[in-house]
Amino acid sequence: MAFATRRFVRAASSAAATAAAKKLIVKHVTVIGGGLMGAGIAQVAAASGHTVVLVDQSDEILKKSTKGIEESLKRVTKKKFADKPEAGAEFIEKTLKNLTTSTDAVAVVHSTDLVIEAIVENQEIKNELFKRLDKFAPEHTIFASNTSSLQITQLANSTTRQDRFGGLHFFNPVPMMKLVEVIKTPMTSQKTFESLVDFSKAVGKSPVSCKDTPGFIVNRLLVPYMMEAVRLFERGDASKEDIDVAMKLGAGYPMGPFELLDYVGLDTSKYIIDGWHSLEPNNPLFAPSPLLDKLVEEKKLGKKTGEGFYKYK
Repeated sequence: MAFATRRFVRAASSAAATAAAKKLIVKHVTVIGGGLMGAGIAQVAAASGHTVVLVDQSDEILKKSTKGIEESLKRVTKKKFADKPEAGAEFIEKTLKNLTTSTDAVAVVHSTDLVIEAIVENQEIKNELFKRLDKFAPEHTIFASNTSSLQITQLANSTTRQDRFGGLHFFNPVPMMKLVEVIKTPMTSQKTFESLVDFSKAVGKSPVSCKDTPGFIVNRLLVPYMMEAVRLFERGDASKEDIDVAMKLGAGYPMGPFELLDYVGLDTSKYIIDGWHSLEPNNPLFAPSPLLDKLVEEKKLGKKTGEGFYKYK
């Protein structure tokens, strides 16, 4: 009898361990933030068959987000279903059926598998959000941030689910860009990491893995490159126009560094470099730029304000 009992306990323990090791198959997704990034993430998740709730502070913002998603889906179907308009219309209808909106994040996380945060790039605001949602989300729910510059570890530490927390950094515009950086902190479990990789593939993206280092892969290389272009211009070594032409024709880049800075937003670039500088003040790659600081102070933030390094009509 004792032998049978021991065998039963071992079998039960083994079954429990196997269940615990199983990857989470994400079916229900909550996206916090109805801006360009959040709406784009919600769109690709809904288009790939996931049930999605898009959350923001007001119905007005969510109506604008939904309208943007509908317009984006129409552009996608023109290419994807060029010869099959009926199939395109069906695709749009199915995608929109998978998508709902809410202004109450706490209420909707009760039944979600994955929470993706895509709100303002502010450490305190993000921490407060995750701390609040952590109290109401189910135990199995994975939390992920779409931050491009903040440390995932610091965000995870605002919750009690550090092992079920990672980074999912999508790129703008989300429906078009194929890359997702999947960030694993020292506390992220292998199960969580694999679930995030699988989700990235399920929404049609190509995931790459990176540790929780400033800027991950793309921005860690891209932001210092753009800042070095600004320093080159500040020293008078070359004009911004020639620098842009040189990188487009010499390196095959679709945009020059100054065009890209204006596209990204000079305020966003300054926020990133200032944050990294505070973490590593002796790293010359992260040194602030007096010219960039001056333009941001003058509210010349790039394309979104009509002027940055270049003027836009």
